[in-house]
Amino acid sequence: MARVPVSMRMLLPRRRIDLRRALTHDLPLKLTAVFVAVLFWIAAGVNTAPVEVTQPFGGRVPVERPVVPPGYVLDATLGDVGVTLRGLQGAVSNVVAADLHASLDMTAADLHRSDPQEVPVQVTVADPNVKMVEVSPATLTVRIEPLTARTTAVQVRLANDPPQGTFAGDAAIAPGEVRVSGAQSKVARIAAVYATVRFGDSVTDLTQSVQPVAVDAAAATIDGLTIDPAVVQVTVPVLPTATTRTVPVLPTLRGAVASGYWITRITLDPPAATVRGEAAVLIGVDHLDAVAVDVSGLTVDRTFQVPVLVPVGASLLRATAATITVAVSPLVGTRGFPIVAVGAINLGSGLLAEIEPPTIGLVLAGSVPALAGVTASQVTATVDAAGHGPGSYAVEVAVHVPTDATAQSVQPTRVTLTIRTR
Repeated sequence: MARVPVSMRMLLPRRRIDLRRALTHDLPLKLTAVFVAVLFWIAAGVNTAPVEVTQPFGGRVPVERPVVPPGYVLDATLGDVGVTLRGLQGAVSNVVAADLHASLDMTAADLHRSDPQEVPVQVTVADPNVKMVEVSPATLTVRIEPLTARTTAVQVRLANDPPQGTFAGDAAIAPGEVRVSGAQSKVARIAAVYATVRFGDSVTDLTQSVQPVAVDAAAATIDGLTIDPAVVQVTVPVLPTATTRTVPVLPTLRGAVASGYWITRITLDPPAATVRGEAAVLIGVDHLDAVAVDVSGLTVDRTFQVPVLVPVGASLLRATAATITVAVSPLVGTRGFPIVAVGAINLGSGLLAEIEPPTIGLVLAGSVPALAGVTASQVTATVDAAGHGPGSYAVEVAVHVPTDATAQSVQPTRVTLTIRTR
């Protein structure tokens, strides 16, 4: 084809693009294609089901301390647990530690058991779309005991010696007594409550605010107790001599109280004594022992007057005899009678009675010595048939127990009484 000169190209008309025609050409076909594509896109989205996963949570969940019924205390190291979750991928991945709460299921705990028991752990998730699959460990070992308290005198214990050339005078404590509360078994172990103070290098009277600590007969600290007030003020004079020293006096017990009883309180007067002697002798004296008192078989409170033992080479600055008072109370417990026959009373003449079930279970509460003396014949259960003729009736069970015990639990409380003619 011959090339058109430039001058002639300028004279030729230019081709115009018709956009309207391009869009409307085969318009029904184009709309049908778009509609089919949209249908395929919607079907693909509907057929893609959400993915549900089961996976462990990436951290540990601390077990929160539960609310214990009034009159009881929980003794346990709660720690934390691991959990496994189930739900949609996105929901499970979005769970954070703040969404998980672990606690003990106290409804499953037996408040009448003082020995260790296993209590289930419950874990809740804030997101209702996420479910809890597994808790590890599923239970924790705890001890639930009755809460008790006693008032105990505070004794001063010196952590070190005063500066060289001085001695500690009689200590003053304000207040002189504190109230110690906690689990019954721990309170029973208290032999003394100490306020420990430490001397500095300066020769001045010592005044400190101290947290008193309860200890057992071996002078080991008893944890898990509440002491009120939590702080006492201790003042110890520092006197210029090296020939005397004031130290606490410790009670010493021998034997065991009667079975079914426990020591609720031990008081000692005076709680401290001042000894005199050579510095070489006194440096090894950090306390004085009272002569041991025998508590074997005690069932009531008793007061003893005993001497204070002094090391060889030392003597008491003032003649001192220790007054030791031992308070004793019966232990409180429960005793089960799982099979107690139920009898009918006030049954009309010429009638026979059948009871279903024929026996009930009964749990008595009271002091341990009293419960130990209860015999099966002293525990009875009856239903009153007065005014009832032949037929079947749902009636209440009446239990009869000794006056020094109470019926804590009766199962069942109602039985079926069927009366027939002879």
